[in-house]
Amino acid sequence: MKYTFSKDFFWGAATSATQSEGTVKNDGKGENIWDYSSKVFNYRFFEGVTTKDTSKFYTDYKQDIQNMADINFNSFRTSISWSRLFPKGIGEINQAAVAFYQDVFDELNKKGIKPFVNLYHFDMPMDLQELGGFENRKVIDAYKEYASTCFKLFGDKVGYWFTFNEPMIPAEAGYLHDRHYPYVVDFKRAAQVLHNIILAHCEAVKVFRQENYFGKIGIIMDVIPVYPRSENPADLYAAEMADLFYTRSLNDAVLKGKYPEKLITVLKEYGQLPEDIRSEDIELIQQTKIDLLGINYYRPRRVKARESLPNPNGVFSPEWFYDNYEMPGRRMNTSRGIEIYPKGLYDIAQKIQHEYENIDWFVSENGIGIQDEENFIQDGMVQDDYRIEFLQEHLVWLHRAMKEGSNCLGYHMWTSVDCWSWINAYKNRYGFYRLDLETGEKTVKKSGLWFKQVVAENGFEVQEKIEVI
Repeated sequence: MKYTFSKDFFWGAATSATQSEGTVKNDGKGENIWDYSSKVFNYRFFEGVTTKDTSKFYTDYKQDIQNMADINFNSFRTSISWSRLFPKGIGEINQAAVAFYQDVFDELNKKGIKPFVNLYHFDMPMDLQELGGFENRKVIDAYKEYASTCFKLFGDKVGYWFTFNEPMIPAEAGYLHDRHYPYVVDFKRAAQVLHNIILAHCEAVKVFRQENYFGKIGIIMDVIPVYPRSENPADLYAAEMADLFYTRSLNDAVLKGKYPEKLITVLKEYGQLPEDIRSEDIELIQQTKIDLLGINYYRPRRVKARESLPNPNGVFSPEWFYDNYEMPGRRMNTSRGIEIYPKGLYDIAQKIQHEYENIDWFVSENGIGIQDEENFIQDGMVQDDYRIEFLQEHLVWLHRAMKEGSNCLGYHMWTSVDCWSWINAYKNRYGFYRLDLETGEKTVKKSGLWFKQVVAENGFEVQEKIEVI
């Protein structure tokens, strides 16, 4: 069966500055929280690999972009490193960074690859983190100035801007669940960080509108669709609460212009409302509209009613209202320990279509990370049929959603070339190109050649119909 997409569909991949650029001597880059934490808390990182040892995009960008062109990318998302452009987060601009990003965007455009540029991908400049990061409203002002500078410097080269990648993660992983620096465990502080990130997003959009830059501006959301164990009211309530905290808290604020009333009620009941929310904040959130939504999808969240009462003296968290549920027979990516569920992408598309005014959107990340991928090398190429199967299944469900009216404009896989992946470093590989960690050589995988043909034909054919039920 043949699955065909529109001729102007965005095909490509995504990465981030911290995960791909690396550093070289005298590049002028300032330290960000990942440079700092991968060094000072090195034991938290797989095999101790730091941000210095990423996929060398800073030096290899011309060849990397040629590699993208070789497999027919027409678009590519990356981020600007705030601490590369402003080594201290504010103040003096690093002119070497300006030249680098101008060259990157020029090279992409020259190759017919539209730059999708994200302003913030988890990488707070260390000088600003020492002021409190997004807990401190002064950092919102610093981010606004950073965004404005990026628009001025690169606005003639970039038509698609995104304020944040997965804005929930810096709040949840950095201030509640002890995964990212600064390793705080405090729900109220996490909620304040999320609120201030939403304000920073709104301020950047406001600047973009006021200065009348060409192109579109949006945000990249990490969406984990929630599924209850059963139709039992207790399980349904668990799913409602998981969705309320981890999805609607952010999506409703950005896409509907207001926080969910139920969320406010719950946080008041438990004394967890952020300390600093002002009337002008609420007005700004109400007034802010985006042009384009990116959706990162990797896995579902399955939940059930809690089987025990939470510790009343423990740290308040969304997990007070549900337990995770491991569905029997679920299909797993054992390398990462997460479920593979292609239909989740269709369910997200349905939610956007019916609950969020069918806004224009695209798949900004989707992919599969596999450990020990060198075991699949034959004749010098990674034979990653598992990745091709993964992509096919997700694209079939996406195709169905689009046929039913969802305004999806494109699909970006994570990622183009194997990159450093936060605390997992290079444990799992995601790219269309394999990175040899010893030589730095980048070689196309079987999935890259498959993707090249997909883009050339604006679709693909499968011998057996993939079940879509």
